[in-house]
Amino acid sequence: MTTRRAKSKINARDPLATKAKILDAATREFALRGYDGARVDAVVKRARCNINLVYHYFGNKEKLFIAVMERAYSRIRSHHKDMELRNASPEDAMRGLIASTFRMFIESPETIGLLVSENIHHARHIKNSPLIVSMYDALLDFMRETLDRGVASGVFRAGVDPTDLFISINAEGYFYLSNRHTLGVILHQDFMTEARLRQRETFITDVIMGFLRP
Repeated sequence: MTTRRAKSKINARDPLATKAKILDAATREFALRGYDGARVDAVVKRARCNINLVYHYFGNKEKLFIAVMERAYSRIRSHHKDMELRNASPEDAMRGLIASTFRMFIESPETIGLLVSENIHHARHIKNSPLIVSMYDALLDFMRETLDRGVASGVFRAGVDPTDLFISINAEGYFYLSNRHTLGVILHQDFMTEARLRQRETFITDVIMGFLRP
């Protein structure tokens, strides 16, 4: 009892660290079991904190999941690096976006589980997050501007819709990684070696850039 009270006092004095620890544990729990299968007491066990702190900071399971998704989408957006790529040539900017998108899924594999779960729920939870709803507006603007610059300089074809392009860039990497286990069995390969990942990244980049050429 004394130990639990001591932990609670320590956590209460460092709310940012405690919230981050809870979010880390919740991310693993939701990614592994989905929204329906995840349990708050399992999050508490993973985070090694008092359950009252979870409800104090996040309110309930649904709000905790939304917080997890907001952090996940924020990390996804940071991987796109569109702000860094704005001054690059159209071709370099697009290559950078393609590579960073693929690498994001590799470096944050829990993102796949979270997205699968939320799609099962028809995006019911993220619809309640103004942060997530508006998060991709700047990226689509960047893609539109990059395409326009590429058309003006003669390196990209005209008429490419940035939304369709965004979907295709994500789909090329997402399917490969979300289905890596089943693909590995039926195609007799280990798709997660660094050499194989580099090969896939090059392939995706060549496919997308090839499509964009005039």
